[in-house]
Amino acid sequence: FSMWPDILSQEGKVSVEGMTCMSCVNRIQDTMGAKDGILKCIVSLEEKTATVIFDGSLWNGEKMAEAINDMGFKSKLISIRETTMEEVNKNREKRRTKVSIKGMTCISCVQTIQNKMKGVSGVLSINVDLKKEEGDIIYMNPPLTGGKVVQAIDDCGFDASLISDEVCLDMPSSSFSLPSPEVKISNGISSHKRTKRNPKASVKFNPVKVDKYSGTGESTEKCSIAINGMTCASCVRNIEMRIGKMKGVNSIVVALIAAKAEIVYEPSLVNVNDLVNAINDLGYSAVFLEHGGSNYSNIHIIVGGLDSESAVNRLESHVMSRKGVESCSASLANSILTVEYSSHYIGPRDIMNTVESLGFTAELATKEDQVKRLDHSEEVAKWWNTFLWSLACGIPVMLTMIVFHWILMTPMHPERQTTIFSPALSLDNLILLVLSTPIQLWCGRHFYSAAWKSVKHGTMNMDVLIVLATSIAYIYSVGVLVAALVLNWPSSPMTFFDVPPMLIVFIALGRYLEHKAKGKTSEALSRLMSLQAKEATIVTLDANGREETERGISIELVQRGDIIKVLGGSKIPVDGVVIQGHSSVDESFITGESMPIVKKVGDSVVGGSLNTKGTILIQATHVGNESTLAQIVKLVEEAQTSKAPIQQLADKIAGMFVPLVIVVSIATLIGWILIGYFDDSIQGDSRTELIIRVALEASITVLAIACPCSLGLATPTAVMVATGMGATNGILIKGGEPLERVHKVTTVVFDKTGTITEGKPRVVSIVSLRSTSSLPIPTLMSVIGSAESFSEHPIGNAITAFTQSYLGTEQKASVSKFYASPGNGISCRVEGARQVSITNGILPSPSLNEGESTTLAPADVLYVQADNDNVKWSELNDSFDVLIGNERLLERRGVSVDEKTKAFLKEERAKARISVVAAIDGEVVAIVSIADKVKKEAALCVFSLRQRGKRVILLTGDNVTTAEATARQVGISEVFAQVLPNQKQAKVEALQDAGESVAMVGDGVNDSPALASAHVGIAIAAGSEVAIESARIVLVKSDLLDVVAAMDLSKETTKRIRLNFLFAIIYNVIGIPIAAGVFRPLGFYLQPWMAAAAMALSSVSVVTSSLLLKRWKKPTTHTLKTAEFNRFVSEELTTGRFPVHVNEGVNGLGKRGKKNESSLSLASSNLSSFFGGSTA
Repeated sequence: FSMWPDILSQEGKVSVEGMTCMSCVNRIQDTMGAKDGILKCIVSLEEKTATVIFDGSLWNGEKMAEAINDMGFKSKLISIRETTMEEVNKNREKRRTKVSIKGMTCISCVQTIQNKMKGVSGVLSINVDLKKEEGDIIYMNPPLTGGKVVQAIDDCGFDASLISDEVCLDMPSSSFSLPSPEVKISNGISSHKRTKRNPKASVKFNPVKVDKYSGTGESTEKCSIAINGMTCASCVRNIEMRIGKMKGVNSIVVALIAAKAEIVYEPSLVNVNDLVNAINDLGYSAVFLEHGGSNYSNIHIIVGGLDSESAVNRLESHVMSRKGVESCSASLANSILTVEYSSHYIGPRDIMNTVESLGFTAELATKEDQVKRLDHSEEVAKWWNTFLWSLACGIPVMLTMIVFHWILMTPMHPERQTTIFSPALSLDNLILLVLSTPIQLWCGRHFYSAAWKSVKHGTMNMDVLIVLATSIAYIYSVGVLVAALVLNWPSSPMTFFDVPPMLIVFIALGRYLEHKAKGKTSEALSRLMSLQAKEATIVTLDANGREETERGISIELVQRGDIIKVLGGSKIPVDGVVIQGHSSVDESFITGESMPIVKKVGDSVVGGSLNTKGTILIQATHVGNESTLAQIVKLVEEAQTSKAPIQQLADKIAGMFVPLVIVVSIATLIGWILIGYFDDSIQGDSRTELIIRVALEASITVLAIACPCSLGLATPTAVMVATGMGATNGILIKGGEPLERVHKVTTVVFDKTGTITEGKPRVVSIVSLRSTSSLPIPTLMSVIGSAESFSEHPIGNAITAFTQSYLGTEQKASVSKFYASPGNGISCRVEGARQVSITNGILPSPSLNEGESTTLAPADVLYVQADNDNVKWSELNDSFDVLIGNERLLERRGVSVDEKTKAFLKEERAKARISVVAAIDGEVVAIVSIADKVKKEAALCVFSLRQRGKRVILLTGDNVTTAEATARQVGISEVFAQVLPNQKQAKVEALQDAGESVAMVGDGVNDSPALASAHVGIAIAAGSEVAIESARIVLVKSDLLDVVAAMDLSKETTKRIRLNFLFAIIYNVIGIPIAAGVFRPLGFYLQPWMAAAAMALSSVSVVTSSLLLKRWKKPTTHTLKTAEFNRFVSEELTTGRFPVHVNEGVNGLGKRGKKNESSLSLASSNLSSFFGGSTA
């Protein structure tokens, strides 16, 4: 039976150059798989090949290679052969894909997708979750692929993207179930622009949510906007509340320290210009940065000659007609053209050439200097200048006060006054009036502008308090002085002319120091950005590969496929592949390895790394936002933009703080006036004047000392420093929430392969069950190596790699009738294996007696002769039916596995090895054992976590014996083995239901659902891209000790945040009553200038406190490897006495049991709890 009786299928194999990671593999498989006539596409990153089964009536080998070339890779046809549909059908497999679906608004959308997908050939079941915006589809491959499933949903009018795609091992019942009708509908927004698609949104922060529905919700988009002029958390709250109320805005989060807002909005209701203008109207300076949640690149071009709407339309329509351009928007007001494009099809120079071909001039718009924005240099310069100007007048004011008010005490002794023109005008009041007026009007203009815009929109910030304090003091002083002159008072009145200069001097100094310190908090991110080269030298080559021309261009104009010349000692501009030359490259910012890595032709290089020696030519593969460095910078930026949960409370308090302080100030004024009038001890002609002075002084002091800034800065400054320190040490923490939470987890769940182990399986032993005279070693190696060369499984790759190194050739025998049974093994027919060994001059190995062993070079694999039979295959026979896999596969195919073989299998698996059985012509001939080496730091990591009171669990799909042996090597007492990929998430959720706070550490695609479900997902950077996307923390250096480091950093950061909050609260709770004069009857009170100095000091103190996190040192092997650990290794791990409890499958999960915890762990847990840490 054939599903495609009329299709003439062919299998083509092509070489693919330019792939650097699994993202490239997935893109080729998804893009090719989505094309009509492509039945199956399998890409191997290691072999740099793609194997495609296609409809011969629609495709041929050259067309297939050309399609891959169009994606930006270099592809060449290797081989092509006819295939029968029986072969295709035999290799069919059930697969399960999870798809993100954007644009659904109601149950009708769900039904539309499900009804449409029911009619797609190959779909077995689909379940669409409206709330999660995801679809779970089980299908047959071929005819379908994950890419074709995504394309089919796209064709329904929704925006679909692939989350995961894996072999379906545990297939649920086929059903098209609907989710609960109780649906929370969310909406969002984007800029008004020409576009070819529904915009995508990928929001990964803790936003202020707007509980309203103002649009259709058909599409949302995220944008980033830089905001200058924010001074405290009141500003943040003001922007979030005002912009959040705009029609069409779904959510907004504003980061004070990063000076940035991320907004999700609906393009049909509001655009980016509206958002920028609205923020500007609030009194801040806003500049659009970029659209988020998209895989497209952006370019901003200054267009000369754009003088009319018709010119704008002509420009947009021509640019939009170019292949690869996704959207464009030209502004007549500022002559800026913003283009969103796919770098796979078009580059920035191509777009600029298109603009110039229409008669316009094109110039690359310089992006806002992000480093300059991060170091707050503009704000630092502004407040430094303000401080100097105010200080120029402030010093004479202070000297005047010292001479006249403190030495001569003229306010209390009018007879000592030096009068000018009139007794009502004293020399000291005249000097103070002249000096305070320019400070109030010139230096205070920044406060007036910000305060006016804040009040105009019904909110109050720190600037309002400063303006009130200085204005009340200045206006009262001018007023009372004018009254004295008009009424011809006998003496000059008491004034507050000294208050504005002294307040503004200290506040300007405080703002300067605060912004200077804020810039220090983002030094780590600035350093990462500075790694990017500013220019690149592109060259053209002739047919012989010799350089013809070279020219330097801006890094922003580099396109995919450009040939770039990199001299020794210079930075590598973009990610690429070496095509000429060889050199040593320092990639320490990625790998952490201080030693340079040798790079030769065909090797990948990372943008931002340093070429230490020779000159090389590279071909650009990932440019702009696609580069590794850009992705790291973006992750750190998003982390520093997001808010920790505790920050939400701080922003609310800060939003109510200023009105509350004003009320307290008014109450203080009234209170002291009443106290003064009922206090008979105050006598004399100036009684009223003295009462008002004391009341005003206390009221102004309250306004001056109150500081919402310290509250607002407590968390973001600490998060900024901590995420920067994490990034510097190879730990990418995606926001304040995981940073705050990771040290609180009670259970850490580890995946095994690629996480606890290196994920690079290799053959370690071969147990032969046939004599070497019966089956020579070279023949055995040739047979099993050729058979496994068609396998995509890591075990098959390990066997193939070893046999090729042993035989000294990549030549393999002819393989036909190949069939892979997922999870079981492979079967095929191998012909010409003997001939391969003869052709390559490999001599038969000496015969071994039963029980003897030898070592097979060059990989030092142990070869054990376990049996010496008398069976001998005819040397004329060079055709073998081969089975390689587990016992289930062999027994299912009628090959018996005797007790002796099973005993060998048990013995090998007890050593944490994966063992497969090889059978030839129905006879078991060998056991091949593969080991995945345990990472050298794994045991120390587990021990350190247990010391910190954490419950550690191993979760693996491996068999019970292998899982137990691995756990015993690293010291994990709880193991769950033979867990299917789609059961890992259920395991994590079961732990959470049992009351545990769970961190999941994994690296593979099959770990991604569990990583997303865990309270904190931690991904190994060397793993899959899907896992990295799903996790909240990424270990860039793939070092397990960084799990411990992340928890330590989290704990230190949380302590610092609590200390900052404690200081800010105590400062305001104690400072405001003192400023109000609570202790004045005892002779202790503050003058306004003292309060201003204290207020400035409070903000600087909080930021400085956060900067102390820079002193945090990452735990290392040296610091963690204690005498106690060494004793644990020697007494329990080395001796094999460490107790391990293994659960098989989904059973056995539950609450933590004390039997799994050592007394040390429990004691550590109690101490941790006492000091504010997590408890196990």
